[in-house]
Amino acid sequence: MSLRLLLACLVPVMWGAVAGLAMPRGPLTPAAALLSIGLGLAAGAATGYLARSRWAMLAAPVVFAAVFELLRIGASGPSVDAPRITLLGVLALITGRGVHGLLGLFPLTVGAAYGARPARGRTAGRLRRYSGRAVTGVLATIVAAVAIGVTLPATTAPIAGSGSVAELTTVSGLGLMIRGTDTANPVLLFVPGAPGAAERGAVRNHLAGLEQHFVMVTLDRRGGGSSYPAIKPTPSPESEADDILAVAGYLGKRFGKDRIYLLAHSGGTLPAVLAARRRPALFHAYIGVGQAVNTGAADRMQYADTLAWARAHRDGELAAALEAVGPPPYNSLYGYEPMLLAESRVYGEAQGGLDESVVAPEYSLLDRIHLFSGFLDAFDLYYPRAGHLDLRTRLTRLAIPAYFIDGADEVPARLRLMEEWYGMLEAPRKEHLVIPGTGHRSLFEQPDHFTRILLSRTLD
Repeated sequence: MSLRLLLACLVPVMWGAVAGLAMPRGPLTPAAALLSIGLGLAAGAATGYLARSRWAMLAAPVVFAAVFELLRIGASGPSVDAPRITLLGVLALITGRGVHGLLGLFPLTVGAAYGARPARGRTAGRLRRYSGRAVTGVLATIVAAVAIGVTLPATTAPIAGSGSVAELTTVSGLGLMIRGTDTANPVLLFVPGAPGAAERGAVRNHLAGLEQHFVMVTLDRRGGGSSYPAIKPTPSPESEADDILAVAGYLGKRFGKDRIYLLAHSGGTLPAVLAARRRPALFHAYIGVGQAVNTGAADRMQYADTLAWARAHRDGELAAALEAVGPPPYNSLYGYEPMLLAESRVYGEAQGGLDESVVAPEYSLLDRIHLFSGFLDAFDLYYPRAGHLDLRTRLTRLAIPAYFIDGADEVPARLRLMEEWYGMLEAPRKEHLVIPGTGHRSLFEQPDHFTRILLSRTLD
């Protein structure tokens, strides 16, 4: 092999090594995405020029991908693990390797095409040259469009008034949406449900009325949406409680509040209630919606419900999938997949949240992609580690008022556990309220009813 061809091979090897070590999940921020596109174009152009062949358009991405996959082997989660042929597996492939292909491999291909063209001279026929240029031009246009797309920032609509606030910011790597008509109002921090949850769209669509009464702060949980770049390999309810306390401390100092209100939904209630127990002096009160108590026990009951439903409705495919994985707990997202996908059919609940955030201007293009990859990766990394936490034995006393709101059509297993724990809980004041005609997402299903309850327990 000549020195020139050896160098042509080394260029994508070196770029693959750098990317695998520095960006094992691919470029996660606009700056990293632009860097990946720019270096990919440069590496491809160098490879094409040195190789003197348009075969470099294929060889450069293949070599890069092989080195990249080898060096990022320590990263874990569906978006980086071996692909699976399931619905969630395909989604992980698209939002993980598919997106990285656009930001990393595709620029290599385009760069190699441009790099090889002057080096090859005019040996090809005119028709072949012109058709090749046209194809390369189309590919370059796609790269340019992607580069522009990833640089467009997220925005949130301004609120009129000198004392108002409307901004998107980051604290300790965690994305926050902060909105309110008057910064003198009390601060309300909302922690959404599900690992990697990001609910700016649902909050803006359904709970905008709270901005009149609070400085409304919506947190993207670590590993989701705008907080995806901060994903950790070993998250836990305890580490996420640290996140909530860090954000609460920041908000108190920024807005001059001794205490703030803490509102959490679904899976977000576990780290939130731990935070309230650890640092009660930071909070006026805790409000749990769809309160989780012990996800391990709830999952086992939900598995039995789902299997019974599948058999009663003669859904052989669902029954077979459940029987194949057996009862929980599972060590990865894919064990939970049959239950997750069947929940709306079994319990008649409206799944949602992601659909509203995907179209919300409060998320950038990369954030919107990370709504999906974040849910997949954060769920896979976090959820199996949360099953051991049982509030019935771990937390039976709070030093601040505690209010719990459930939908009347909540998943029965979750509601039974909640009622059992609530009977054990000691607090200066506690209430358990049920909103008729709603399920697990009661705060978004009947926002006016929810808002009236919240205001009567916080501001009266």
